[in-house]
Amino acid sequence: MSDPIVILTEEPLGADDRVNIERLVNGGDMPLVVLVPANTERHLIVDFLENLSMLDIAKAFRELTSHAPDPEKQRAAASETLSVSLRALEGIGGGVSGEMVDGEAVNGLVAKVKELGAVQAVVVTRPHAVADTFHTDWANKAQDRLGLPVLHLYAGSGFIGDS
Repeated sequence: MSDPIVILTEEPLGADDRVNIERLVNGGDMPLVVLVPANTERHLIVDFLENLSMLDIAKAFRELTSHAPDPEKQRAAASETLSVSLRALEGIGGGVSGEMVDGEAVNGLVAKVKELGAVQAVVVTRPHAVADTFHTDWANKAQDRLGLPVLHLYAGSGFIGDS
């Protein structure tokens, strides 16, 4: 069996993501390990600028005035994201497993890559204009800490982020 590929995602993986991962695996038998953060950090100013850059002005102001997310709702959403993602990747490589990550998402990815001795990591996110532009996104942070190439895919598309 080949070295595992560790996948960190903030979005439920779907059919397009499956195609991207299948291309990466390329018929190999490497196990896939999916990680989903149980609680996503909110940075109000970054989120605000992010929504403005996507011309979603109403959402920018709505989220700016919203209350802190409920931890139980976040865990439930993360659990659903994990379930959907595992189903989307069934039958690829040498099997698919997954878990929710408590704490900072990149820390969880780095720890799992080191624990498994993985030689490849994948980060699947929606576009984040501010973080992607300034290379502070999860993929860039993980690559800096791991010293390994980290593939950054945008959820539901064939687009590759710049990491």
